[in-house]
Amino acid sequence: MKVWKTIPCDGPLALQIADTFDLPLPVAEMLMGLGYRDMADIERFLNPRLSDLSDPFLLPDMEPAARRLQQAIQANESIAVYGDYDVDGIVSTGLLVQVLHRLGAPVVTPCLPSRQEEGYGLSLAALKRCMAQCRPTLLITVDCGTNDTEAVCLAQKAGIDVVITDHHESSGQPAPALAVVNPKLGRKDSLKVLAGVGVVFKLCHGLLKIGRNQGLPVAQALDLREYLDFVAVGTVADIVPLIGENRILVRHGLTQMNQEMAPCWKALVDIAGIRGPIDAQHIGYGFGPRLNAAGRLGNADTSLELLLTDDTKRAQKIAMELDGANRERQKIESEIVAEAMREIDVNFNEQEHYGLVIAKTGWHAGVIGIVASRLVSRYRRPVVVVAFDADGVGRGSCRSIEGYHLMKGLERCQQYLVTYGGHEMAAGLEIERNQYEAFRTAFNEVVKIELKGRDLRPIQRVNTWITLEQVNNSLYAAMEALRPFGQNNPVPVLAVRGVRIQGQPRRVGVNHLRFNVSNGQTSCPAIAFRMADIAIPEGLVDVAFTFQKNNFMGNATLELNVQDIRKAE
Repeated sequence: MKVWKTIPCDGPLALQIADTFDLPLPVAEMLMGLGYRDMADIERFLNPRLSDLSDPFLLPDMEPAARRLQQAIQANESIAVYGDYDVDGIVSTGLLVQVLHRLGAPVVTPCLPSRQEEGYGLSLAALKRCMAQCRPTLLITVDCGTNDTEAVCLAQKAGIDVVITDHHESSGQPAPALAVVNPKLGRKDSLKVLAGVGVVFKLCHGLLKIGRNQGLPVAQALDLREYLDFVAVGTVADIVPLIGENRILVRHGLTQMNQEMAPCWKALVDIAGIRGPIDAQHIGYGFGPRLNAAGRLGNADTSLELLLTDDTKRAQKIAMELDGANRERQKIESEIVAEAMREIDVNFNEQEHYGLVIAKTGWHAGVIGIVASRLVSRYRRPVVVVAFDADGVGRGSCRSIEGYHLMKGLERCQQYLVTYGGHEMAAGLEIERNQYEAFRTAFNEVVKIELKGRDLRPIQRVNTWITLEQVNNSLYAAMEALRPFGQNNPVPVLAVRGVRIQGQPRRVGVNHLRFNVSNGQTSCPAIAFRMADIAIPEGLVDVAFTFQKNNFMGNATLELNVQDIRKAE
């Protein structure tokens, strides 16, 4: 059962915001719920401008990184761009490869690691393969590398300069590369939320500024706005906060994508059955899983090829392959989730188990991150899922709940781990089989210290309460100014009090309900996804919902996307 919490609001200030920006009062209340009270901040939020992006040279080590790249281009050096197998890493690689080619670099070779054989980051095995295949004199990492000291040292001994671009937390002293461009190592907090692709975009911007200062025609001619679609996809898919510069990049990237859709996006739109303008939700639930699928089950090179091809037919064929891989991923994931839940449920004790760690030899390492997310949703606790190989080496994916910092928890258990890294909400690790039980016990204890006594029931937040009469196209249109929705800018949840469910709800699809909600004067259609088995209270109810448009047979109608129903208070 969810705990409903209404986000508090200053009524007089909300009225002032509504009046200043000509907004419906509920939208002003939503802005306040997001933490916006200053009129200048609200104006920037509602009208994100590319001109508000900060100078790329505010990022640490940007100057030496950009100058080394410029030197490599002018000297016709062989450049390797080393990425990652997730969406952020793949689009970061594709973005940098294209920009370097446009700026005149003759030999730019992308290199992505194998999740199964080489693991995350710039591992020694992946570096040796990259050196053999690409023979670079300059290696640039994207979305990884901050903690990969051993590999960086090996590359340098081989005479290869290394420039790291990354956005992950450092688990110690950063690798001794020529430059480490990582906002987490800088002082500007507003840049620390950048995704890996955002850091790469900044590197490209810095490179362009240097080239333009030198009067280079190729730098003068290149417009980075052409690549904002890549930045939007990587930023949304990596689930970083859609605030500040991320919001600017994604808003303009979506505009770019909808104005001129590249073959890769068109192919994904078709295979995912997306209709209407592309928004952040389409990236998160349509593009992301398919682009991730190749790297999860095999080799991410397939996804990278899709991003780099100009051939429409080839793009369509690759998108079909990725869709098939995604369906296979879903099947494997469901089997592991069911197995993990059976094992957890045997001994699960809400008062004792706060950090859940589960493992098995033979689980597919490519899907355990999604498995961990599913388990977090079920048990409302931080989860670590480990897949051991036949040699007893375990790769783990960690997911957290709001309010618990995963990296701090892993840091307190680092004596049991080979390596670890990531963010507050998501992380990865490597562990030996003989350390597993000790880590499992220790992780639960460190999490318990912080979470014991805390109410861990799921929360149904409500941004604002309205009446059914306010469910109209005018309010829906005004809420569009709040897009793109995502991390730290969630889809607003509205709620109505004391309404009735008209008639008998009808089951649709696999596990959904359709019904009408009425207050006696106004009736609105509603759909409740995955709620066919819930018990709806009798009599008057409160309904929490998000707005959506249902396009059927060419007719667009507003409907309530129900999030929760409770007996009216």
